[in-house]
Amino acid sequence: MLSPESTADRLNRRQFFESGSLRLGSAALAWMLGRELARSELPRDGLGGIDGLRRVAPKANRVIFLFQSGGPSHLDLYDHKPDLAKRFGEDLPPSVRGGQRLTGFTKGQKTLPVAPSKYRFERFGESGAWVNADLLPHIGSVADEICFIKSIHSEAINHDPARMVIQTGHQLAGRPSMGSWVTYGLGNASRDLPAFMVLNSHGSCKRTPQPVSARLWGSGFLPSQHQGVKLQSTGDPVLFVSNPDGVDRATQRRAMDSLASLNALKAARAGDPEIDARIRQYEMAFRMQASVPELLDIDHEPAETFALYGDDAKTRGTFAANCLLARRMAERGVRFVQLYHVGWDHHQNVPRDLPLQCGDVDRASAGLLVDLKRRGLLEDTLVIWGGEFGRTVFSQGILTRDVYGRDHHGRCFTMWMAGGGVKPGLTWGASDDFGYSVAEDGVHVHDLQATILHLLGIDHTQLTYRFQGREYRLTDIHGEVVRGILA
Repeated sequence: MLSPESTADRLNRRQFFESGSLRLGSAALAWMLGRELARSELPRDGLGGIDGLRRVAPKANRVIFLFQSGGPSHLDLYDHKPDLAKRFGEDLPPSVRGGQRLTGFTKGQKTLPVAPSKYRFERFGESGAWVNADLLPHIGSVADEICFIKSIHSEAINHDPARMVIQTGHQLAGRPSMGSWVTYGLGNASRDLPAFMVLNSHGSCKRTPQPVSARLWGSGFLPSQHQGVKLQSTGDPVLFVSNPDGVDRATQRRAMDSLASLNALKAARAGDPEIDARIRQYEMAFRMQASVPELLDIDHEPAETFALYGDDAKTRGTFAANCLLARRMAERGVRFVQLYHVGWDHHQNVPRDLPLQCGDVDRASAGLLVDLKRRGLLEDTLVIWGGEFGRTVFSQGILTRDVYGRDHHGRCFTMWMAGGGVKPGLTWGASDDFGYSVAEDGVHVHDLQATILHLLGIDHTQLTYRFQGREYRLTDIHGEVVRGILA
């Protein structure tokens, strides 16, 4: 009787001769794919980043992106236009609109009546930055830490494409998110938590908010370990992070070791980088069973912490609680923290919904900056605040003194950044008299992305990945670093 080993040898020889032409073709294909892979998989450093990628001295080591999903009204929050008061109800001049396309919400309106903001603005701090004093007093109180960019612009005018272009550099789904690009380039600075983590919160506005999709934090064609890991607001913070009943940590460790051995054998035979990624993900998942509960344990935070963020920080899933968790992630080495706060899509009634949204985020956004600075983290943590676009100067629907809606507007809007190498107390760029188009120092979304990468020490033109025959990058073929905002 033949031994199992000799049987395997005979089968392998028979299969080789029976499919020789196919194997030769596969070998040639593997050689070509190997060349392709060699170009896309650049050398990695000890933390998993690309060795030698950094072309400039980094000012930031991590990012916290406070994304206000739905499109906050720049004209009601940061872009003060007092002269619009005397134009109340006037039709927007065609020369201002400049033939810009409108969304389906307003393209059928007979008039586009100018809707001045009903809110009181004040200058804050030594920088004298204009901020809505009625709704954002706490953000105003830290204005000297902030760089306001009032000339962001994007071609996208609908939510999903606009969110996609800010987060992935392209309006269509399928590209890696910004957090994935950053962690691919720089690797993970934390052993026990993922490099890219995501937190969602629901706004208090009366209008049903649009949800955000997981593709916004997907890894696209990058290795899958670079996708964002979302923390749930109810139940297990990460799906299946808890062991089933009757399975202790020692048993789980033995199972993980056995699974890793099997995957390693498969990886050696198949040469598939996704198997290596799976091994790393399983190992990270095991460590997260201990690290995630510790991350979420805020019971030992001092009272002064909740005075900064507000009592909402004690309630899991709120924007305030997520800001506090973002600070705790920053302390633990998480490279990219993405917060999504939904509910800023105010088409019908800005005065009803905007105060509710601002009530969610004002204290906590400012508290995060103060908390990071107190702990010596703001200097190398880049905090970003903004949405996918702004809102129109004209009212959607009927305009009254007390009620007005605003449509989507990507032609010019406001975002702000703080810490991480940007100039504090600076206002960069300006819109025209109607807050409609860029008047000075325009910053395209790709310029914003190039600047974020630059602050992390990355030349955005060098962070590429070869896929389907071409080199891809976050900024595609665009993007210039906005050097005027760099400290």
